[in-house]
Amino acid sequence: MRKVYLIVAVAAISFLIIVSQVSCSGESTAKPKTQAEMIALGKYIVHTSGCDDCHTPKIFTEKGPVFDTTRSLSGYVEGEILPDLDPNALGQGKWAATTMSLTAWVGPWGISYASNLTPDKATGIGTLTEEMFIKIMREGKYMGIGRPILPPMPWDVYGKKTDEDLKAIYAYLMSIKPIRNEVPQPTPPDMVAGLLAKK
Repeated sequence: MRKVYLIVAVAAISFLIIVSQVSCSGESTAKPKTQAEMIALGKYIVHTSGCDDCHTPKIFTEKGPVFDTTRSLSGYVEGEILPDLDPNALGQGKWAATTMSLTAWVGPWGISYASNLTPDKATGIGTLTEEMFIKIMREGKYMGIGRPILPPMPWDVYGKKTDEDLKAIYAYLMSIKPIRNEVPQPTPPDMVAGLLAKK
């Protein structure tokens, strides 16, 4: 009989220890990540989720394009001239196209240019708060309130990330070197032919 009481007592103590490690919401009471850990997580997410593919200018080598790490995440290069393109090839059921650097895209939405994601306050995202950044990713609006974010930016995919992931991305982007690079505003569809015809 004592053996049964001993087993019950050990089980009850074990249960209490487990319950004390879990909050009322059922979530683990894991220690929050430090700022350094959030930045490291954000760096991992950014550089494994394709952000560089569009937001980092490229250098062309004999092996093809490579990221220009001196301008990492600074977007479409200010002053870069768009290549020639026949506007008649574009449209619904036709082509969408990109520049060789993958930083400008043209399609039925017009021309979109990859944003400067560095924390430069004048030309990048340096004035965004964490809350604004999360709102942009969740709602797909420029600066959280403006025009829709245009293709090819998969904001709806990023918007499904956890709050912690989005906060980590923000922390990382705010930790990188600010680069002054003023990216043009999108070109509306009705102005694409005129822009490309001026070449």
